[in-house]
Amino acid sequence: MQEDQVQNVSDTDNESAVETETVATAPESAEAAESSGSAEQTERVPHRKTRTGLVVSDKMQKSIVVKVTRRVRHPLYKKYFYKSKKYMVHDENDECNVGDTVRIIETRPLSARKRWRLDAIVERAK
Repeated sequence: MQEDQVQNVSDTDNESAVETETVATAPESAEAAESSGSAEQTERVPHRKTRTGLVVSDKMQKSIVVKVTRRVRHPLYKKYFYKSKKYMVHDENDECNVGDTVRIIETRPLSARKRWRLDAIVERAK
């Protein structure tokens, strides 16, 4: 623990009074000190976005189109409404059909429009 001295100066009735306090400050955590000087770097795992949506097209080879619907609030009128967006998704094994609910995950660009891949099939179409 490090101790710093802080001086509080106050004028009361034309008298100068100086008070001295001892304030304890905590040192940096041992882990933070070790990691900054450490030669080893831990692997950084990227945080990838995930979305859940409905398959609307499976006519392409190894690709599907997923429609993701989200509920948003109007900033001025405070009314809730639905916005949707379609994503081109890579489906390596062609296992999805129209109507399936799927979870998709962000990935590196696979083609001009594909930046998502299939993570899991949440529910099959009936």
